[in-house]
Amino acid sequence: MFNKKLTSVALVLVLLAGSLLTLSSDAGAWWIFGEDKDNNKKKVYTIRAGIGLNDKSAQFKALEKWKQMVEKRSDGRIEMELYHSSQLGDDREMMEALQLGTQEVTCPSTAPIGGFIPEFKVFDLPFLFPSNKAADYVLDGPVGQRLLKKLEKEGLIGLAYWENGFRHLTNSVRAVKTPADIKGLKVRTMENPIHLAAWEAMGANPTPMAFGELFSAMQQGVVDGQENPWGTIYLQNFYEVQDYVTNTGHVYSPFVLMVSEKFYDKLPSDLQKILRETAKEVKDYQRKINREMNAKYREKLKDKMNVTILSAEEKKAFQKAVQPVYEKYEEEIGAGLIKDVMNEVEEYQNK
Repeated sequence: MFNKKLTSVALVLVLLAGSLLTLSSDAGAWWIFGEDKDNNKKKVYTIRAGIGLNDKSAQFKALEKWKQMVEKRSDGRIEMELYHSSQLGDDREMMEALQLGTQEVTCPSTAPIGGFIPEFKVFDLPFLFPSNKAADYVLDGPVGQRLLKKLEKEGLIGLAYWENGFRHLTNSVRAVKTPADIKGLKVRTMENPIHLAAWEAMGANPTPMAFGELFSAMQQGVVDGQENPWGTIYLQNFYEVQDYVTNTGHVYSPFVLMVSEKFYDKLPSDLQKILRETAKEVKDYQRKINREMNAKYREKLKDKMNVTILSAEEKKAFQKAVQPVYEKYEEEIGAGLIKDVMNEVEEYQNK
């Protein structure tokens, strides 16, 4: 009797073992041994990427190209949803969403980043870069990459610098040819203390305001003017509520393409690599089309606004007016960092 019971128990154990082996083969035995790599490779990750500019901008067109590249190279394991025109919030709100893990990707200008990481304020210093190419050299070089790395302490992963471009002044009051012409103008700025200080130094009354509120504020006379690259001025139809534009080129604004660290850390290493590699590849495309668009829209604006083009000599008066801003923020930004940027600019010019 005992032998029969023993035989029955042994038979049950053999059958159970066979079932486990079959199950482990068919289902990866994840419930016993942990997540299976094959299952991990089948998982689909969704990226919600939001920006402040509209869908006609070079920034959005670059996002569309990046989406195609990422989805193709990941074999569909990453799906990307794109949002423009501040649909997910303004730059600061979207950065905070990345920190919380409630949004995956955004691409703000460096101005709001300065509120999180003071060193990024170096890019807000007026007349820092003499040309787009000089900016490229610094951003893609040791100094720019060192700053990208600092985003990680804020729960953000910096992937690449894209371009917003040189900012130019528009207003609805008068043509601006000298700093004296700026005196008393209510100029909308980003919520950035260096931008505020620069406009105060030039005699304006700067008014910080979210980008999404800007058009109606100009329309209603809450502010007299604003400052943005040529493409933004044209594509946002600012010429409908502004009469004058001057190529002040007072600040070069980079964008920073960034991803939530909380999301990034969930990705398998091969998908992390795809995000980084494609972001750098699209960087060159974005800069190229942005520069082409800015040149094109500058010409188009001549038919819609009174355009003032300053000579290099005329710009010197504006540069002189804002010099106190460097002294005021040297300690906060870091004299060493400012010097490093200037040295790399000089290095580029001497190539």
